Amino acid sequence: MPVLSMFAESLGATPEAIGMVVAASTMTGVFLKLPMGVLSDIIGRKRLLIVGAIAFGVTPFAYLLIKDLQILLILRLCHGLATAVFAPIALATVASMFTEKRGTGMGWYTASTQAGALLGPLAGGFFLDHAEFSDAFAVAGAIGLLGLFLVLQVHIADSETSPTSRAEPRDIKNTMNVMLTSVQSVIRNRQVLAASVAGMSKMFSTGVLMAFLPLYGFSIGLSGTQIGFLFGIQSAISLASKPLLGRISDTIGRQPLILLGLALCAFAMSGIPFNSEFERLLVLAGIFGFGDAAVMTVSSALVGDSTQPQFVGSGMGVYGTLSDIGHASGPIMGGILISSAGYPVAFLTAAGIMVVAIAYVAITMTRQVPATKS
Repeated sequence: MPVLSMFAESLGATPEAIGMVVAASTMTGVFLKLPMGVLSDIIGRKRLLIVGAIAFGVTPFAYLLIKDLQILLILRLCHGLATAVFAPIALATVASMFTEKRGTGMGWYTASTQAGALLGPLAGGFFLDHAEFSDAFAVAGAIGLLGLFLVLQVHIADSETSPTSRAEPRDIKNTMNVMLTSVQSVIRNRQVLAASVAGMSKMFSTGVLMAFLPLYGFSIGLSGTQIGFLFGIQSAISLASKPLLGRISDTIGRQPLILLGLALCAFAMSGIPFNSEFERLLVLAGIFGFGDAAVMTVSSALVGDSTQPQFVGSGMGVYGTLSDIGHASGPIMGGILISSAGYPVAFLTAAGIMVVAIAYVAITMTRQVPATKS
């Protein structure tokens, strides 16, 4: 980002087609994150982390060969394998490595992903101004290959990743039975579902912001630079806050910070369409960034707390799947609401969904899960 949108446009994509191209990789995650998480509980994390890292490192080079919009859409679906395989298993690995200070570990990990999300668009903007599409794809691939090299160097013991990996199933029927048991165990876990609903509602709002905050900004007279600052301050505050909030959640528990984060994000979303001054929007973007840090860091730690060690990958798969559903549906529903009723209705709907999530989390987590102690 933002190279992908401009590259699709250069191939003749309409705005609707650009939206499909951007969302395609997320849709892959909707269908694959849960089975990949469950599979990691069965065969261990390391092999699947390598598969995901290969997808990150190799797929960007395929963009150099794309000359057709339909082929680009197919490639985007394939590229979604990277996050679909890597993301839930990386979260499960961190959750398994950290027990006493799981929130702190999750804070540092999610901060690193936030750093990539912040630096990637900056690099993409530089390439748009000073180089070619092919240069951006080549550099992205080179960075992905570096990540693959690092994953290959890291030793992840079975005892750290999957207690069930030592009893690996030997046939498909047994594997399916183990996967079914894992899924049933996780979806009956109210704490995991509460954390996943919190992440899903927040990611719905993130999808709305990514797709329509630029358009709203231009409609009220903001410059491209000012809109960039809105996203930049959100990402920077989220990046800086995640390790601290993770550490705090290890001390006071997960539920208060999840509820606080959802409330702050809902407040920011409800205020955006009623403000046209850049300074006020900057404050709201910062509030959303802090709320984002609280929700995404602490909810993933809660999944690790609430899941049996042999089912951590499955728990993270459920969490990632619901988050991706929110992320993909936000732009779609937001676009429909903006076309029919305007920006206020779309942003207020996103805020309302988080208010519903607050009620659900508060009711579901009737007994707060404390930070896990070793």
